[in-house]
Amino acid sequence: MRRNIKITAAAAATAALAFGLSACGTDSDPAAEGGTGAGADTSKALVVAASPAPHADILNYVKKNLADEAGLELEVKEFTDYVLPNTATENGQVDANFFQHKPYLDDFNKKNKTHIVPVVDVHLEPLGLYSEKAKDLKDIKAGQTVAVPNDTTNEGRALQLLAENGLITVKDGVGTNAKLSDITDKKGLEFKEIEAATVPRALDDVDAAVINGNYALEAGLRPGKDSLVLEKAEGNPYANLLAVKEGNEEDPRVQKLVKLLNSDEVKKFIEDTYKGSIIPAFGAPAKS
Repeated sequence: MRRNIKITAAAAATAALAFGLSACGTDSDPAAEGGTGAGADTSKALVVAASPAPHADILNYVKKNLADEAGLELEVKEFTDYVLPNTATENGQVDANFFQHKPYLDDFNKKNKTHIVPVVDVHLEPLGLYSEKAKDLKDIKAGQTVAVPNDTTNEGRALQLLAENGLITVKDGVGTNAKLSDITDKKGLEFKEIEAATVPRALDDVDAAVINGNYALEAGLRPGKDSLVLEKAEGNPYANLLAVKEGNEEDPRVQKLVKLLNSDEVKKFIEDTYKGSIIPAFGAPAKS
């Protein structure tokens, strides 16, 4: 069994440089790093980049309990940010990634000219508003500061959550594409934009913060119990998904992982482990 490799923030700069230098392929050579097309060696272990929780936890459940029987050799690499997993997938450093939703992926591809495509939805991580000072939503008042993720899609999602719960108003029609400039009434609130992974650490310095579900879990928060308000699952477009570089969708190793990630066993694992803080994005609720 291959060991899991955790790439921490301390190693991120070195990894980013290595990945950046390798991003020199062209679309004229589909197998080249940086270009589109399949080029993975399907005889090797499938290497998947993932955020530590819950993504790596789910993958490690698959690795320990389901992969051998399915004939899949799986290696999980943990990343603690939202950039390197896509960069590594684009450059062939890993075969797939599991950490993001489609709106974020679409925005990333557009801004970075990458060619990452979704393969299958796995779960939803409801975005939540948290506070160490306020006990109820009504305690968030004018003059207080709210931290929000600073990346395009998650900031819009955060502002929509605040708007839906009456803390701010935004321009009609902007939805989850909202920016701070789209707020028409801040209702006296101030906003602090912070990189998504570090928002939980800002809770001591602000009055409230909108935190992504996976980072809330990593910080020891329980979204289903600790949040002042939580995103609704119904009609939510932000399911977290398995993604690969374009051209590798039919890699037999990837297809094996797709089936396992959407299995009854994984559904039950998600429901039993996260108890509503993380929600399966496929099929009916698992039977106990």
